[in-house]
Amino acid sequence: MTDSLTHTSPFLVAALYHFVSVPRFQSLQAPLQALCEENGVKGTLLLAHEGINGTIAGPDAGIGAVLSFLRAQPEFSSLEHKESRASKMPFLRMKVKLKKEIVTMGVEDIDPNKVVGTYVAPKDWNALISDPDTIVIDTRNDYETAIGTFRGALDPKTKTFREFPEWVRQNPGLHNKPKVAMYCTGGIRCEKATAFMKEQGFDEVYHLKGGILKYLEEVPQEESLWDGACFVFDERVSVEHGLREGEHKLCHACRNPITSEEMTSPLYEEGVSCSHCYHTRTEEDRLRYRQRQHQIALAKKRGLRHIGS
Repeated sequence: MTDSLTHTSPFLVAALYHFVSVPRFQSLQAPLQALCEENGVKGTLLLAHEGINGTIAGPDAGIGAVLSFLRAQPEFSSLEHKESRASKMPFLRMKVKLKKEIVTMGVEDIDPNKVVGTYVAPKDWNALISDPDTIVIDTRNDYETAIGTFRGALDPKTKTFREFPEWVRQNPGLHNKPKVAMYCTGGIRCEKATAFMKEQGFDEVYHLKGGILKYLEEVPQEESLWDGACFVFDERVSVEHGLREGEHKLCHACRNPITSEEMTSPLYEEGVSCSHCYHTRTEEDRLRYRQRQHQIALAKKRGLRHIGS
């Protein structure tokens, strides 16, 4: 564990997923929701027939209680998780949701429990992606890749993960090299992406175990082939090497991460617009966003947190 994962930041953040058959997944929703609420834990957990996925945050003891409960279930006894810390609670509420898939790819019969790529530990990742016989693919979406990526990686520029299979089908040149190395934030998208690639006839398919988050935690910055920050799906917005909180903010109009430089743009208005979305929104939209931002400001003055913030 890196020096950044110390108790200087009060909230422990746990990212987790586990692919396993869970026919009784619906019965876990209520007790899991109650346990999280009792222990001051917030975030989102998705339960489906194919397993569990999510990110939660809270006091160390609370996160420990939730993880212990999950690992006490026979299906999740080997559950792994990744830890980071946050200076303030990065979630507004706790949601345990029932889903058809724990990560939506939209391709039938893709089962990572049956076929999946070869896991590569963070310490071995640099050698693989530096091999001239390797094609490196970022399986994340465009707003994520915009703020950080591995050097030399292909960016599919997808809006959603559902677009990824068609991008693969439309790019026969991916077969030009014998090895395909894939990565995502925490590893879960690559479980399905590598399974899909294997079904498409790619033989040597690899993926970064633990995803970018594990790489940024374990690989020293001076040895890193990662450039930029990693987008995370909570109010920290991004993390950097050592899993330090990044400097990005979120545009609450379009949900894109924005830099301090982008906040100096004349198109930026807090909670209303940024250079990513100004030309795709109407004046009516911006009026509505301003009204919401006004309510957020009023709530903040009262020491409350507005649901739209």
